[in-house]
Amino acid sequence: MTGGAMPWRTATMIIAAAAMLFVGFAASYAEAQQRVQRRNLFQMLFGGLTRERRVIDERYEFPQQPRPRRARQSQTPQRQKAPGQQKAKPAIADAAPVPQPVEKAPDSKKVLVVGDFMAGSLGDGLKTAFEMTPGITIETRASGSSGLVREDYFNWPVTLPSYVGEIKPSVIIISLGANDRQQMQIGSTKEKYRTDLWTEEYRKRVHALAELAHKEKLPVLWVGMPPFQSAAMTADMVTFNGIYREEVEKVGGQFVDIWDGFVDEGGKFVLTGSDINGQQVRLRGADGINLTKAGKRKLAFYVEKDIRRLLGDAAATDKDVPGADGLKDLVVTAPLANEDIVKTQPIGLTDPDLDGAAALLGDAAPNKGTGKSPRDRLVDKGDVAAAPAGRVDDFRLAKPSTVISNPVIRN
Repeated sequence: MTGGAMPWRTATMIIAAAAMLFVGFAASYAEAQQRVQRRNLFQMLFGGLTRERRVIDERYEFPQQPRPRRARQSQTPQRQKAPGQQKAKPAIADAAPVPQPVEKAPDSKKVLVVGDFMAGSLGDGLKTAFEMTPGITIETRASGSSGLVREDYFNWPVTLPSYVGEIKPSVIIISLGANDRQQMQIGSTKEKYRTDLWTEEYRKRVHALAELAHKEKLPVLWVGMPPFQSAAMTADMVTFNGIYREEVEKVGGQFVDIWDGFVDEGGKFVLTGSDINGQQVRLRGADGINLTKAGKRKLAFYVEKDIRRLLGDAAATDKDVPGADGLKDLVVTAPLANEDIVKTQPIGLTDPDLDGAAALLGDAAPNKGTGKSPRDRLVDKGDVAAAPAGRVDDFRLAKPSTVISNPVIRN
């Protein structure tokens, strides 16, 4: 071996050792970067059931992957709501304006309503009924606890003439009686309620008040009492209404019966019933005596039509509506003498010549029978009744030559 060969071998061994060291370092680095988990026999036969996890050295940084963007819900940016700011409410459609009562005409006709608390309720209902009528004014003079029995508390025969002179009404309406179920002072004695003497005196007072109201030849409307929740009170109101009707009609007045508007089909008292529009509403208060707003309007409905009938042109709801003088052109007048009038004689509905025939259909005499039905003849002798000519079950080969104009179909 020469001296020059020795350095070459040494250099080769050094290079090989360096290469082995480098390969070992690279393998250790790769093992550090990724460790492969050993699989057991089950995983080798049926495949790996767990995903291999990559262990990343924290010393090395990798570029981050971009996150997927969410779909934008709106193109406009959302503004943050300021503290204390409330959510805007949706706009509400403007409700229909409530019609305001019209101003009464200076020459409007007055309607005077007098009586107890029922008269006050009647007055409120009539004001609502005529609030759009400029020609009629409702004037209510009611004393809630008054009546015809306690004249020491409130004397209607003395007070009514002063109201008539003050208001100068065109119609007088009276409604009272709910407070009269008590003893009456007659002279120096106190008569018990519903005795013969009490009833006779009460009838006299009703007649006197009705006659006093009719003294000025004004229309007088006496409104009857409605039923009440108390059965005893309701029975007394029936008796009172009979007295009011008899006495007010004697002096030429009119009795207004409102009873049916506040009872059911069986005639019993009801708290809830139909209003003037047919809707089910509460008519009476919780005490079974007073009226609600709908009940007052229904009470006034029975009197409203009589007021409109009595006052005529003043009941118009619009000033532009013509009065009686403006309706003359609408009256049908008699025809002139030179006009040709074609007169037609009336036609009787029972006239047989009305449809061009002299006899009604089916007027022919019926066929004479033997007293046995077609079934009996078929069972007994085997006879089959022939179908009438022209019927659908007429199967004869030789058809009759004549045409039947009006065949009669028999069942």
